[in-house]
Amino acid sequence: MSRQRVAFLNAAHDPEDTTRNFRRELDADLVEFHLPGGDCPSSFDFDAAVVSGSRSSVYWDEDWIPQARDWVRAAHDGGMPVLGVCFGHQLVADALGGEVGDMGEYEIGYRAVEHGGDDTLFEGIANEFTVFTTHSDAVLDPPPGAEVLAENDYGIHAFRKDHSFGVQFHPEYDMDTAASVTKGKDLGDDRIQRVLDGITDENYAAACEAKRVFDNFLAYAECAGRRSASD
Repeated sequence: MSRQRVAFLNAAHDPEDTTRNFRRELDADLVEFHLPGGDCPSSFDFDAAVVSGSRSSVYWDEDWIPQARDWVRAAHDGGMPVLGVCFGHQLVADALGGEVGDMGEYEIGYRAVEHGGDDTLFEGIANEFTVFTTHSDAVLDPPPGAEVLAENDYGIHAFRKDHSFGVQFHPEYDMDTAASVTKGKDLGDDRIQRVLDGITDENYAAACEAKRVFDNFLAYAECAGRRSASD
């Protein structure tokens, strides 16, 4: 059986770590598009799409964001499975009619999240699980008709609408990326050090459970493709 062909919409301004992390975690043939560089798919000839995180906000006035939003909306409307991560989670929500905004605070570090246990995206993952988070924007309201799949005390951490999914946390991060991203935040030396102190082998091992969302998403996309082919 041929490997899935996945459009990887890399929204990171400095894309190298993001490229490395997603190519390690996604067992598929990734066709990469660097969104902030003006690169966006011109077709929908893919089995699925994945949108990465970014230091941008979906409501910023940057030329590449409306283009990416329109493509995601069209991919969704065409039945393509889409997974958004962090900024990607927010972009998918925004594209499908949800509300994204500034939380007025910052969530960063290894945190606990809970899911409801009845969606394929979280198959094999404990109802309460550990993830690495870094965000000050959030999906304040999910798209109309969407189901909230996971939450914590900071808000929505996963949703689904039809074939489209979003996760606010970063299942793709390795420890080096978590540390590098943390050091780049302007959150005060004490808080930064507390987060860095929490980037341990034990916490990373616990967070690796959440990497299953990638395999689960690709399995779902494969099944969706088979269903579509048989229609």
